[in-house]
Formats: sequence, C-alpha cells, structure tokens
Amino acid sequence: MSETIQSLLHEERSFEPSAEFKAQANANDPAIYDEAYHNPTKWWEGWANQLDWFEKWHTAMEFDAPNAKWFLGGKLNAAYNCVDRHAEGDRANKPAIIFEGEPGDTKTLTYKEVKDQVSQIANALKSMGVQKGDRVCIYLPMVPELPMTMLACARIGAAHTVVFGGFSADSVRERANDASCKVIVTADGGWRRGNVVQLKKITDEALDMGCPTVESVLVLERTGEATGTVTYKQGRDFKWSETVTTQSTDCPCEPMDAEDLLFILYTSGSTGKPKGITHTTGGYLTGVYATSKLIFDLKEDDIHFCTADCGWITGHSYITYGPMANGATVLIYEGAPDTPDKDRFWRIIEKHRATILYTAPTAIRTFMKWGLEYPGRCDLSSLRLLGSVGEPINPEAWIWYHQNIGMGKCPVVDTWWQTETGAIMISPLPGITSTKPGSATHPFPGVRIKVLDEHGNGVDVAGPGATNTPKGGFLVMDHPWPSMTRGIFNDPERYEKTYWSRFPDSYFAGDGIKLDEDGYLWLLGRVDDIMLVAGHNISTMEVESALVDHPAVAEAAVIGKTHDVKGQAIAAFVILRAGYLPSDALTAEIKAHVGKKIGPVARPDDVYISAELPKTRSGKIMRRLLRDIAEGRALGDVSTLADSSVVASLKDRYEASEG
Repeated sequence: MSETIQSLLHEERSFEPSAEFKAQANANDPAIYDEAYHNPTKWWEGWANQLDWFEKWHTAMEFDAPNAKWFLGGKLNAAYNCVDRHAEGDRANKPAIIFEGEPGDTKTLTYKEVKDQVSQIANALKSMGVQKGDRVCIYLPMVPELPMTMLACARIGAAHTVVFGGFSADSVRERANDASCKVIVTADGGWRRGNVVQLKKITDEALDMGCPTVESVLVLERTGEATGTVTYKQGRDFKWSETVTTQSTDCPCEPMDAEDLLFILYTSGSTGKPKGITHTTGGYLTGVYATSKLIFDLKEDDIHFCTADCGWITGHSYITYGPMANGATVLIYEGAPDTPDKDRFWRIIEKHRATILYTAPTAIRTFMKWGLEYPGRCDLSSLRLLGSVGEPINPEAWIWYHQNIGMGKCPVVDTWWQTETGAIMISPLPGITSTKPGSATHPFPGVRIKVLDEHGNGVDVAGPGATNTPKGGFLVMDHPWPSMTRGIFNDPERYEKTYWSRFPDSYFAGDGIKLDEDGYLWLLGRVDDIMLVAGHNISTMEVESALVDHPAVAEAAVIGKTHDVKGQAIAAFVILRAGYLPSDALTAEIKAHVGKKIGPVARPDDVYISAELPKTRSGKIMRRLLRDIAEGRALGDVSTLADSSVVASLKDRYEASEG
C-alpha cells in the first residue's frame, strides 16, 4: 500500500479505559494476549469448558486446510446452553428478551418463559415432521419469536436458515431450495415505517415459483387485520395460535455432536448465487460465548441492545447465541430508527435503560446527518459501552459516537468480523485496550492475523505491546479458530476457491488492512474497493474518511472510474449534514479538504451531492452500482437494495451533470 495513503490513518487521538471501568472489567490483564497467542487451542478449550456438555471432547482441534474440526467427540446443545441452564438456575425469572415493536407494543420474557415457548415451537416443528438433520427456513420480522424459533430448531437438532424479512419472494425461494428446507416459518406481516411488510403473501409467491422440499408453513399472527386478507392453504399452512401455543412445554434437548450443523446463513457473492455459509454447534457457540463476554464486558444487570436483525450474522451471534449463552438480557426492536421520529433508538435506550449499544457505522453517520437534536432529547446515561459493526468506522464518526452518544465516558469497541468467521476477530477489549478512533485495534485473544503482500510475504500480528513492523496488505488467517465456517453448503469447491486459493493453506478474508507502528490494525475495506490512481493504491474507505472529516459531509461513497491518463479517477458521492446546501464553492472546498488530508493524488476528480446512497437492507453501500452509473453501464442487480429508486435518481442526476 502506498505511503501517501497510509498517512491518513496516522491517528494521534487515543482513549484509555478509565480506572473505574478497568477495575470491574471481565478482562483487565494484558497477559491474556500472550497466553492465547502462544497456545490458542488451549485458550479456546478454556472457554469451551464454560459451556455445558453432555459429553466432553476427546480431541480439541484437527486442521487440514481448508477443513477444521473443533472439540471432536463432544456433545452439547446450543438451546440448552442459551436457555435451559439459565431457566433451571438462578436466572429463571431474569428477563431474557425485552421486545419493542414498531407500533410501540412491548413484551418482556424471562428465561423460564423463553424455555417454555422455545419448547412449544420445537414441538410444533416436530409435529410437522421436522427431525434432527432437517433444515427449516425462518422468514419472520424482528420479534421475539424469531430468535426463539432459531433456538427451537437448535433444540431438536434441525439446522435453520434465516432469511431477512425485507427480502423478496425470489430470495426466499432460492435459499429454501438450496438448503432443501422442509418447513418455512413466517408471519402474516411485520411493521416497517408504519407499513406492513406482507411476509405470508411473499412466502406464497415463493412457493408458487417452486419449493419442492417445503411441506409445511407455520404462520405467526403478528399484524392481524392490518395485513389485510391472509390466505391459508389447507394441509400446508398452520396458524401459530392454533399450532404452537397448544403444545407441551416439555421438549428434551437433542444431544448434538460438536461438528453437527447448527445453521446455514446465506451471504451474497459478487457473482453467482448466494453462498450458504455453514456453522457448527460446538466451535461456533464457544466463539460467540467468549467474544460476547469479553468484548461487551457482559454483566448480570446489563441490557444489551444490538440493532441488527437476526436475518444477518450479527443478529445470530450477538443477539441470540452469544449474549444468551452468557445469560444476558437482550433488547430487540422490530422497526425503523426514524419511526415515528428520528429519535426512536434513543427513546428505546431511555425507556428500557439499555447499557450496551451495538450498531453500524452507516447508522451512526445517518444519526450525524440528522443532527444532535434527536439524541439530545433523551436520557442516555444508562449506556456504559458502545460497539460498532459491519464496516470500518471513520474516525470522525467514532468521535461523534463517543462524545454524543457515550457522553465521553463509554468505551467504544469497533469490531471486525464476517459471516464466515462466525464471531468477532479484531476488536478492543474495553478494560485493557487504549483505543484509536477508526482502528479495530488488535486481534481477539486466540485469533492469529497476518498482513501479507500480493506475494504472500508479510508479518504476524502479535497483539498489543508486541514489536510490530508497519505494513499494509491483505488480511489473512492461517491458524483455525473455533467459530470459523465449515464451508459453503453443498459446495466445497466454491468454498476452497473463494477463501483458500489466494494464499497457501490460509483463509483470505477479502479485506485490505494496515498495521501501524503501534501494532494497531486499520481495516481498509474490500480489496475490490482499492483504486489504482496514477500508480497509487488508494482505499475507498480512506478517501471516504477524509470526506466525512469535512464538517458539511455526513456520509460518503467513493469509487474509481476509468481515466485515460491516471488509469482510474476518484468520484465521490456525498450526503450533506443538516444545515448545509449544495454549491460549486462547497464542492471545491470538499475536494480540497481531501487533498489536504491525504495528498493531492487522492483529491476526487468529481464530487456529486445526493440526498441518498444506494444501500442494501443491512445498510451497506452498493459501490458496484455507483461504478455502473459512473461508467455509463447498464445497472446490475438491484434486488437487494432497501430502495431501488435511489439508484435511478442518482443515475439521472449524474448523467445530467455530465451532460
């Protein structure tokens, strides 16, 4: 990576954990890094021993790249570890799930109540013929029944595949067919921005397209009459109220081998059909249990508010399996952050006294754009820790989050991981790590990270306090970790080609990364998003960070477009903060600001001011579509966008400005 570009990520600001936080933290001794680095297998065994096993393992780990196995011979059940062991002990009457629906309805379920309802859902699935080893497709809104259905599947040994409630009929059909699902669990509808998303109708459309393995559909009555007419097919479709609530609350947990499939979660590929990422029971649960406890510093009285949906890996790992394996209280919300007003998240935190907030940089930058009026209305004093997930967070968004949401007192844990890694791989430990805004800091203990160049040469990242040689390159892992994916469902060749072919016997995450002189790691985004401008490798993330550093810019997306002289030129699409208006003078000022922050080579040729950017339903910016617009190509697939009209509007505006 070019030295010109590395200069942007030289961050002088640093934030030490307070003495008060450090004293009470679950991890406050830096020696754990050294211990875990020198014997990661033993380290992970220590965490696995904190779970409840029906039978202990005889071999901790086997690895023959690209295949890893953990805790061989061990038998356990994920639902037992997340529900029963708490419900049968001192946490029986502790809130497990606090729910707020978009219309304002609320519900609190204790661990004893969750155990009973999970058992009823599991028995309902069994009554539909679901057995150990079968697959169940879950297509629900973000209501308590979603994580409880996941746990019900785990209870009886059926693998689940959750489809995000904003996806189309074709997405449901494709995933249900690839996984050969026997049952689809859905709802009549779910609430989003005051409207009903008609999930049952979409499910019917998917089945009409052809889902030959689906035998039954279980339908939760969430929206009732607001949905309109809901059709039920005799013998195939079953109402929740008639099928689940009548079941026994007695349903024994199925002993599962540590390497038995727990779930499949589909993630989009740049080309071709989505990849069915698989995770198994013992290793995955160990990874999310350990990371939840140390990174979020989970305490008995915490209210853990993760704003993700269980349709994504974040909702699997840090709403359902990780916090609940720790016996934590999770707070979940069904709807949009701007309904009925832009203070909804802050109202939820104030009302339920949330102590931990885990959200995405995209959301944080949106809150910045909306202004301080909205969080300023609410009492956020209950918060004690903030987290960031989903993409690199630029330093100015980090500072805004820290100062205005955490009031300068909450540690910020900026986390890097993927659907494929299962659990967080790089993150501060809030009782140990001095944080730098914009840096995910260090590998989690027990995780080995390398920074390699295109020839496979590079450095091991040894953790805080170690001697590290600064280097930019590719993020690679050559030592297994328990929660790593066991492959792409029914497609081992694609798994090997996608993740293991670039560097021998090593997992390549697809991301660029930089190790600085202090041993801190800086994520540079997907290597697909590295631009080659006049011979310089420039990360889109770095230019976007410089853009958002300008006081007028709330959010930015950068792409490289073909240039006759430079190879690629930088084009930036920006959203302005409240109170700023577009002008030629402001555009020139923004361009100059980037040149000053990074260097002249990174100064954008073009800056386009827009009201919105094309984002997926998980909040990620679709730079591929911006490249299509800038290159004048036909637009690619827009089916995963939250609002496809944004692209057409941007295209019209871009073409008008170019004309």
